[in-house]
Amino acid sequence: MGDFCLLIYGENMINEIPVFKITKAVSELCVKANRKLPPDIENRIKDAEKCETCGLAKSVLYDLQRNIKAADEYSLPICQDTGMAVVFLEIGQDVHFTGGSLYEAVNEGVRQGYEKGLLRKSVVGDPLKRVNTNDNTPAVIHSVITDGNSVKITVAPKGFGSENMSGVKMLTPFDGRDGVVNAVLDIVKKASNNPCPPMVIGVGIGGDFEQCALLSKIALCRSTDKRNPDKYYAELEDELLKKVNQLDIGPQGFGGNTTALAVNIETAPTHIAGLPVAVNIGCHVTRHASTEVR
Repeated sequence: MGDFCLLIYGENMINEIPVFKITKAVSELCVKANRKLPPDIENRIKDAEKCETCGLAKSVLYDLQRNIKAADEYSLPICQDTGMAVVFLEIGQDVHFTGGSLYEAVNEGVRQGYEKGLLRKSVVGDPLKRVNTNDNTPAVIHSVITDGNSVKITVAPKGFGSENMSGVKMLTPFDGRDGVVNAVLDIVKKASNNPCPPMVIGVGIGGDFEQCALLSKIALCRSTDKRNPDKYYAELEDELLKKVNQLDIGPQGFGGNTTALAVNIETAPTHIAGLPVAVNIGCHVTRHASTEVR
């Protein structure tokens, strides 16, 4: 059978996946995500340059494109901060992992990817003792169970110039839509030039304290070409993007009408007394790469 096996239990098809496949996939994604910007974001930067009316901002957007191109041509990271590895696992309920621990396999993939890709290792093992782990592990791992017999893996390296500018606001239902808009704008204003704009802005609305934060991170990994499927929230995305770009922060903080490339919103049901809002800011190199393992 080699390294692929389907077992039949009753009417279910169980797919056995050896964890070395997970390690290999994560390793490759770590390198790919750090060297190659998703096409949708690259295209947004190109389009922004064409539409930008401020001369200095237009020049900065041109330079950002040159950097992206150089990273691709010379197989170098797009940014010197190669981030903390955030790994999303969408695991089919008919998958059975063999040959070891899934999470250990993920961290081994991060270890190998950051070593082979000559990527900067930026993780410390304790938040106060501050000793570098020297291999960029452990990763931040989020896993969900889905239908099917495969595993979708997304690796999103997150630099902390932008991560540090993110925030959560625990609003009340009375604050409503206007409160959400004001919360997002307040966080972006305070971020200013620190997250290396133009930004990609992920917004999570609903759930509870931790779920809205996770939703905002998930929103950053959605293509900027895809609007929220709910028309109400798609219109809110457009409204927020317009208002953010009127703040005149501009590319790298030099002013202009391109403070953000996109605003993505993800939502979840919440409590009758709550309206949690999280804003996860991504820099102009909001990186992520995905693959499917069977």
